[in-house]
Amino acid sequence: MRVIIIAAIVAFGIALGSLVLTVANAVRSIASYISFANFGQLQAQDPGNSAVKPAASKQGHDRTEGRHDDGKEAPEGVIKMRPEQIEAAKIEVAPVGKGVLTQRLTVPGTIGPDTNCIARIAAKVVGTVSELKKQLGDTVSKGEVVAILESREVAEAKSEYISAKVNFDLQSTLFEREQALFEKKIKAENQFLRARMTFAEAQLRFDLARQKLSALNVDETGLSRQSTGLQRYEIRTPIAGRVVERLVDLGAPVGGEGQAKELYVIADLSSVWIELTISTVDLNQIKEGQNLRISAAGAGKSSEGQVVFISPMLNQETRSARVIASVDNKDLTWRPGSYVSAQILVDEQPVDLRLPRKALQTIGGKQVVFVRTPEGFEKREVALGKSDEEGIEVVFGLDPGETVAVTNTFVLKAELGKAEAEHAH
Repeated sequence: MRVIIIAAIVAFGIALGSLVLTVANAVRSIASYISFANFGQLQAQDPGNSAVKPAASKQGHDRTEGRHDDGKEAPEGVIKMRPEQIEAAKIEVAPVGKGVLTQRLTVPGTIGPDTNCIARIAAKVVGTVSELKKQLGDTVSKGEVVAILESREVAEAKSEYISAKVNFDLQSTLFEREQALFEKKIKAENQFLRARMTFAEAQLRFDLARQKLSALNVDETGLSRQSTGLQRYEIRTPIAGRVVERLVDLGAPVGGEGQAKELYVIADLSSVWIELTISTVDLNQIKEGQNLRISAAGAGKSSEGQVVFISPMLNQETRSARVIASVDNKDLTWRPGSYVSAQILVDEQPVDLRLPRKALQTIGGKQVVFVRTPEGFEKREVALGKSDEEGIEVVFGLDPGETVAVTNTFVLKAELGKAEAEHAH
């Protein structure tokens, strides 16, 4: 029995020893992990304590941007850019100097044809349309034949002219003969006087026939007893332009009572009128000869013009005055009937330093420009004065002749913000 008890005590001791050894190993593992974690934390707080330093991060590499070539950081407000970088960013520069600020009055307007450049081609005789040589949209030159009529009235006028001319030539010859015989005392005076009266009557009838042809716009050149097609009547345009209306058809009777009187409408749209409506409040600012600029939504273009007429009378319903401006339209951009916005120049003020508005940027609540330097650009705060829609006066911060960025300045603002953020870190 004693032997059994001793064996049990020995077994219990062996098991207890194994348990103590396992616990000790576990404690040593936990202590090692805690020590390693503390070491990593200390290394993160003070990298200089580490014997082996990690490689530079990308962020640390990025912070070298904005430094000078000698490794020093660029001064605050300076942006280093090479010429090729400036060109790639499409940044344009221009010197600042004297300029003019303008004040403009913006009013609506309607485009219409210049009434001095519209021709209504009328049939001055009674007849029938034989040929229509032009169609809608065709271009015509001044004096060009646009239609041909067949007219009994024209045929009678031509016949009368030919008859009067033949009789005039005959009576002229007879009169010259009678005059020569009278001077030689061969013919009696009463025969000479009778011949002279007959010649005068022939000359009168011939002159009347010529005037009738002239009134009908018929050319007498080439008319003789051998002439044919006396009823043919050519209609010519008095101006150059385009056919904007064709008012008759082939074979239509014209010129008579109840018949069409006009064949075409020709318009020269190389110049158009802008009819503006000006209120009585603004009317005192408008004068004939003032310059203006018109533009229209979607047209993508603006044109310069001039005020040519101001009505001395007001519209009783709208209490506004009719104002007409003339605008060049050689490229036919502006179509009659279109609505436009007109900016009338009412005042001009010269300034010593004028800066385009697009050159300005707002940084930290202050107005700045970017002055060109040999190494890039430099931020410059400026004090501003008077302004208009496109430019502004600089009263402090720039000198005449300094070159500043005038386009894509937002690129420089972004670069400056990036550099200042890196300085803050």
